[in-house]
Amino acid sequence: MKKLFVFMIDALCSCDIEVMKEMKNFGEIINNGSYVHHMYPVHPALTYCCHTSIVTGKYVEGHGICNNELLKRGLWPNDVWFGMKKDVQAPTILDHARDLGLTTCSISWPVTGGADYTYCFPMIVPYHYEGYEPEKYLKGTATDNIMDTYIWKYGRYLKGKDRSLDLFTMAVAPDLIRDFGQPDVMFVKMCDLDSVRHTDGVYHENTKLQLLKHDEELGILLESIRRYGDYENTNFVIMGDHGQTDIEAVLQFNELLKEKGFIRTDGKGNVVDCDCYAHSAALTTFIEIVNPDKEQEVYDFLCSLKEDPEIQLLYVLNKEEMKREYHVDGPFDYVIESKRNISFGDRLDVGEIWSKRIPGEHKVGAATHGSRPERDENTMFIACGPSVKKGVYIETANMVDEAVTMAKMIGFDMENTDGRLLKEMLKDEG
Repeated sequence: MKKLFVFMIDALCSCDIEVMKEMKNFGEIINNGSYVHHMYPVHPALTYCCHTSIVTGKYVEGHGICNNELLKRGLWPNDVWFGMKKDVQAPTILDHARDLGLTTCSISWPVTGGADYTYCFPMIVPYHYEGYEPEKYLKGTATDNIMDTYIWKYGRYLKGKDRSLDLFTMAVAPDLIRDFGQPDVMFVKMCDLDSVRHTDGVYHENTKLQLLKHDEELGILLESIRRYGDYENTNFVIMGDHGQTDIEAVLQFNELLKEKGFIRTDGKGNVVDCDCYAHSAALTTFIEIVNPDKEQEVYDFLCSLKEDPEIQLLYVLNKEEMKREYHVDGPFDYVIESKRNISFGDRLDVGEIWSKRIPGEHKVGAATHGSRPERDENTMFIACGPSVKKGVYIETANMVDEAVTMAKMIGFDMENTDGRLLKEMLKDEG
């Protein structure tokens, strides 16, 4: 029986392909397989939205994860992110594999808390957590087999200011393959390239150094499968979730709304009342109408920003337009994005409309994402194995195509997805 191993690199960009070809382990997969050079992410191109589309084959309107943060009307920005698998409104490729009797594994994948997989360690410890009790977020959300076998030994990687999810992932993943045997379907996610790009920018030299680290990590996992798994019958996939874009300016949109009188505060950044509110998705932002009597006035103001020489909005789309053009639905009324490489902040305590970039911050760092899928850089999809042809190059495809294509690699169909089968890169199995 064929197996599937997926190595996800957060913020892997299309521009990385040439340097990856020259690396030992990436090169082995690329040069013996096929790839999609420009894989368009879903809108908004945020980590949690994209990861969920990758495994469901659905756009955001179909799976319900419309932001990293748990987006609700009246919920001002906080550190609560989508985390639980029950919030995903469509079955995943791992769900289908489980129902067919296959063993399934997901390590450090977003929105998998409490998932009914054979082995599951969710990306669920809060983004800014620096404490020493990550177990309180993991009990009942990670599977007992991982908690019982590895937390006592590797939980230290998840604690303190220097915590590293990637170190934990790379401690657990090869051990799991050795200790329990290679799962039939295994998804492993790495985070650090995304952090480097948020800190230094899309094309900085440090991105190549980080790719070298990820190449070494992939090599360890490949060797683990050679030693303890079924390498010859495994289809390997290397993928990204979104690209990134270098940021030229940061617009604190709620500060702008406050200046125009749409938000009233107590002077300390606390909202007293408001007519509308912005929820940032980094390169785009969701606008919530709080006072329906002011909706036309808010809409007219937003549209006026298309002509603003500094802001240069590309579009102001309402809910129906977002569903029609980008397959996005959620608790918002309008979505905006700039023609410029502007990232939208949503804080109300900075005291200025235009603020500085903060290297490393996921919304307002040196580079970020969260835009429409067409914006550069986007990501890629690489596959190699017994079900994959060698040497096929596909210029563009859509992220929703990935689940149905990966499912076919291991012998089953995923129905009711939004994607198409990338059959040109797969062998005819008859």
